Amino acid sequence: MVEWLTSHGLVPYETALAEMEARVARIAGGDADEAIWLLEHPPLYTAGTSAKPADLLTPDRFPVYETRRGGQYTYHGPGQRVAYVMLDLNARSRDVRRFVHQIEDWVIATLAEFNVKGERRAGRVGVWVTRPEKPPMPDGSSREDKIAAVGLRIRKWVSFHGISINVEPDLGHFEGIVPCGIAEHGVTSLVDLGLPVTLEDVDDALKRAFPPIFGK
Repeated sequence: MVEWLTSHGLVPYETALAEMEARVARIAGGDADEAIWLLEHPPLYTAGTSAKPADLLTPDRFPVYETRRGGQYTYHGPGQRVAYVMLDLNARSRDVRRFVHQIEDWVIATLAEFNVKGERRAGRVGVWVTRPEKPPMPDGSSREDKIAAVGLRIRKWVSFHGISINVEPDLGHFEGIVPCGIAEHGVTSLVDLGLPVTLEDVDDALKRAFPPIFGK
């Protein structure tokens, strides 16, 4: 059974990390159900295991947290739905590549509920949307913006950390970093795309999209 948890208000990153670590240990020990934790953080940057110091452009802008999840720098803040994914791969499949693919499929299916076409891109982590209304890239290809980030860690075959979907964050806060090490593309949100979507709308969509991909 997967327990869905929702925190209202802004959850400090240190608090979230401590609670997530404790839950993962209990899941690994067979003492707790799997969980998806939906929350928001105050404005902050996190650095994944591949983060490059040069990609932190304004280090004094917000607190910066070193984390052992995969990926590079990302921003978290109000208006962004963070979903921490604590699933037991011992009971599912010890196939990390397949699991990451499922996480991306989950985000893409969630966005589809709002008629947004999210896509993967080789060599770029996260989920992207094409922006044909923006000036094209130098090679003539369409501009693309990132709408969701994916950063996971697995310990004893239990996953933690997870995804973040931009619903209505202040997109200017991404200017303090090179998001995920990719400078040539931008970031967007559901509201930036012209959709009057709330965090609660996204929560409902995440819950509906989850069973077809991961099972009940």
